[in-house]
Amino acid sequence: MAKISAAITAVGKYVPDYILTNKELETYVDTNDEWITSRTGIKERRILKGEGLGTSYLAIKSAEDLIAKGNIDPSEIDMVIVGTATPDLPVASTAAYVASEIGAVNAFAYDLQAACSSFLYGMSTAASYIESGRYKKVLLIGADKMSSIIDYKDRATCIIFGDGAGAALFEPNEEGLGLQDEYLRSDGVGRDFLRIEAGGSLMPTTLETVQANKHFVYQEGKTVFKYAVSNMAEVSEKMLTRNNLTEKDIQWLVPHQANKRIIEATANRVGVGSEKVMMNIQKYGNTTSGTLPLLLADYENQLKKGDNLIFAAFGGGFTWGAIYLKWAYNS
Repeated sequence: MAKISAAITAVGKYVPDYILTNKELETYVDTNDEWITSRTGIKERRILKGEGLGTSYLAIKSAEDLIAKGNIDPSEIDMVIVGTATPDLPVASTAAYVASEIGAVNAFAYDLQAACSSFLYGMSTAASYIESGRYKKVLLIGADKMSSIIDYKDRATCIIFGDGAGAALFEPNEEGLGLQDEYLRSDGVGRDFLRIEAGGSLMPTTLETVQANKHFVYQEGKTVFKYAVSNMAEVSEKMLTRNNLTEKDIQWLVPHQANKRIIEATANRVGVGSEKVMMNIQKYGNTTSGTLPLLLADYENQLKKGDNLIFAAFGGGFTWGAIYLKWAYNS
C-alpha cells in the first residue's frame, strides 16, 4: 500500500473591505508613506469594522470561500483547526464556533496559538492527523483580527498589522505530493520582546492595566527583526540541504509576511530570485496567522501540480520553522 501523505486540496481567503492606508496612518502617528514603505514594504492593510465582529467572522468567511470554490460538503470535514493569536473569547474555542457556523457538524475543533507561526505549526498538526489514517479531511484556518489588540498611537506596531484570514483543506495523497518535511523550533526568550503584558494569568486584567495600555501588542522591533532574519533564513536553508534541493528545484518560497526586508533576506539565503517569492505584504500588512494561507489563495492560479514550496515563518514566543510541501493540484 502506498504511503499516505497530507496534501492541500483547496484554499480560501477573506479580507475585510476597509483599507487603512499609510496616508491615513499619518493622521494617527508621526509617520509617512515613504518611511513605512521603505522599512516594511507595506502600503495598506485591511481592518475589520462593525459591532460584534471578531476573528471567527474572518475565519468563517475564509472557510466559506474554500467550501464554495472546492464544492466541499462541510459535513464531511473531520476536524477544524483555527490558528490565531486573537480568539473571540478566552476559554471558549473559536474553532468550535467556526466549525458549527460553517456546517462542519461532524468535526471536532480547537484553536492553535503560536503567534505568527500558528498556521505553519497547524500544517504540521493537520498533516499528522491525515497521515495517521484516522481522518480524511482536516480544515486549517489562519485568522487574526489584529486591529483588536493594536494601539493606534504606537508607531512601532500600528503600521505593521492588519486583519485577514485564509483556509486550506488537507486530504490524504498517495502520489507522493503534500507535506514532505518540516523543521519547527521555539525559544522562550522571545516573550520579553514581543507580547501583550496583561490579560493573562500572569497579570490579570484590572482597571490599572487597562489605563496603562498593557492590553496592546508590545514589540521591541530591532531585536525581533534580528531574530526573525537569522532564524527564518536558517530554517529555510535547512529545508533545502536536508532534502538535497537547490534553488533551481524550488518553484516558490512562501514566507511569513512580517517585513519586506525579512522576506528578502530569507530569499537571498535560499538563493531564489524575487520571481519565486510569494509576497502580498504591500496589500495586507502582517495578518499574523493569516499570512501564509492568504499567500496560497492569492497565488493559487500560478501554482502547478508537483511544484516544490518552502514555507517559513517566525512569531512571538519565539516560534519559527520551515516546511517543504509539494503542491497537489492545478487550478
